[in-house]
Amino acid sequence: MLLREISTTDQSRTTILIRMVVGAVFLSEGIQKFLFEELRGAGRFEKIGLPAPELLGTFVGGTEIICGVFILLGFYTRLAVIPTIIIMLVAFFTTKSQLLAEKGFWEMLHGSRTDWSMLLCSIFLLVKGSGGLSVDHSRMKARF
Repeated sequence: MLLREISTTDQSRTTILIRMVVGAVFLSEGIQKFLFEELRGAGRFEKIGLPAPELLGTFVGGTEIICGVFILLGFYTRLAVIPTIIIMLVAFFTTKSQLLAEKGFWEMLHGSRTDWSMLLCSIFLLVKGSGGLSVDHSRMKARF
């Protein structure tokens, strides 16, 4: 089945380090979109010109919370990082391209260091899976 393939992972115990960083950051950012709507949620989305900022703020915040929890647990990690990759790509195109145009290459790189980290770590988890210390690994061992 497709879900079985998505949840397949290796036994690496160090992958948890990447999962903890990615999961904690997305969980935190999702919660902040609800706690600080003007600064991080709908207000921010309106400021950068995204359509339907109220709806989008709620949708993105909820997605970040759900995916963050799934990533932290190592539960369908490969599936959970797909929305995080999309969120990071949208963030690059909506905020960092403007920074590049206004302040230049080096300022854009400096301003996007967390974005790059989250994008690359999410891609790592998409390729690698959730690792040995995860719900996915426990479920995989129980099947065999």
